[in-house]
Formats: sequence, C-alpha cells, structure tokens
Amino acid sequence: MGSGGVASPTDRIDSTQYSMDELHAVVAEAEAANRYVTAHAYTARAVNRALEAGLRCVEHGNLMDARSVSLFTEKDAFLVPTLVTYWALKEEGMTYGLPESSWRKVDEVLDAGLAALELASRGGVKMAYGTDLLGGMHRHQNHEFRIRSQVQTPIDIIRSATTIGADLIGMTGEIGTLEVGAYADLLVLDGNPLNDIATLADPTRIRTVIQGGTVVRDSER
Repeated sequence: MGSGGVASPTDRIDSTQYSMDELHAVVAEAEAANRYVTAHAYTARAVNRALEAGLRCVEHGNLMDARSVSLFTEKDAFLVPTLVTYWALKEEGMTYGLPESSWRKVDEVLDAGLAALELASRGGVKMAYGTDLLGGMHRHQNHEFRIRSQVQTPIDIIRSATTIGADLIGMTGEIGTLEVGAYADLLVLDGNPLNDIATLADPTRIRTVIQGGTVVRDSER
C-alpha cells in the first residue's frame, strides 16, 4: 500500500504508508527471493516514492504527474490503470456494501484516471491490463476495454492485456502471444477488435475460449 485507498475507511487518498527505508527493504527482500514488488498508489507523491525505491509496478496511478512518467520510463517500470473499478464503484459500490464515506472518495480519482492514462500513453509508459473490481462487480471486467479506448488505440489496449502483461510477470514468449512453444491460450471473437475494441468488451462476442490447447468454451457447440 503505497498510499491511502478508496475502499479503506480510515486513510486518506493523499497519505503515504511506508518510509523510503521500508520501501527499499521490501524491494531488496523481493529481489533476494527472485520476485518483484508492485504497489497500490494514487497520488504523484506515492507513485514517485514507489518508483524511486525500485518497485517494478504501480497499480492505479490516477493522480500521477509528469515526473511519474519520467520515472516509469527511467526505471523501466509498469503501470496498471484500473479505470473500470471507479466507474463500477460509482455505479454500484454502495449496493455491494461500500460505505458512503468511501463511495464519496471515488470522485477524487474517477475523472483523474483518464487524464493519467493519457499522460502515461503519450509518455510511452508500459501499461498492463487490470481491473481491481470487487465482488459482484467482477462481471464488468471487460468494460475496461471500452474506457481505455477513449484514450488508447485498440492495438495498444490489446498489447496491454497480452504481451505487456506477460512482460510484467516475467512470462515473455510464454503467454500473450501466438508463438510456437507458448501456452495455447486463445480467444476466437465475433469480429475484429482492431477495428472495434467493443468486440473484446462484450463477453457475448467471445465465441471460443482455448486454454492450454483445450477448448473450454465453444458457442458453436
């Protein structure tokens, strides 16, 4: 937790939660175990402290700034915007038990998320695909494709969900690709997402799902 959160009831979004010494220690211990560290962070201060300490990835980053973009590229770090979660929390959060005090914090990051996405996209930041949705709101995961399309091109969004995600978790060439020797995880779609990203945003347009070379769903059957 690099900063306070929306759903957490007792911290402010603009707070930071670890000292720099602690962040450095976390990174050192993770590297000793041949692992990496990712952080929940909203504000530029929280994002920049995490990147300066050597964290590999930041989740959210809604209130990041130009310095954040420079640090992402300098450190070869990744960003995982989770824009759909704020849309869903605003629409349905209280229905699923989000306290009103937390629900009101959504506005602090909702509109800023697209601006941060545009800033990161223009700056060449490597962005993976994630949602961070809670409970019953998981059904909205694909809506992240639509939201991102307000800023990013279809091919960039698809790369976020495939090759860039694979790079982030150290599985380059194994997942997120159609290369020989990779895991045979494939989607067959009713349409071309390069022409219309809504093809991926609408689960009903996923005709066939192949996982590890095995057909696990086929709408034609």
